[in-house]
Amino acid sequence: MRWAAFLLASTWCLASGGAQANEAYVEATGGVSWNDEATDAIGGFALGYDVDVTETVFVGVEATAEKLLTDGTRVAWGIGGRAGAEVLPRSKIFVSMNWQSKDCRECGNAVGLGTGWEQNLSEKIYAKIEFKHLFIDDEANANVGIIGLGLMF
Repeated sequence: MRWAAFLLASTWCLASGGAQANEAYVEATGGVSWNDEATDAIGGFALGYDVDVTETVFVGVEATAEKLLTDGTRVAWGIGGRAGAEVLPRSKIFVSMNWQSKDCRECGNAVGLGTGWEQNLSEKIYAKIEFKHLFIDDEANANVGIIGLGLMF
């Protein structure tokens, strides 16, 4: 929990100075979550806000809602931050860190570290691929691979 608070505070401090343009987004995601015990489909949504620090570097905050598509699980709500850069025209690479709630009554909270790539398909629509490693309280860690389709506004 302390890492999530630190990341959010750091992101806010960076975003508060020198911003040139702001960009909000919403996206739908789907993919797979796996660990040593199981592999399950996952679906979700993300809502975020990125701020340009320079012409090519950005930082942002993101809220997520993800659910394993199996019985006995519930939506895991998350909050975190990300930072990245435009590496090719219309393409971004990023790293992220987030905290997310339990996805079942017996499960632990998780801290996720991730990386991903976004490719603009048009002026307002983008596709994303992302990998996250989840460090889960008192149980086996997990990995998540997702693809997403988003709308910037």
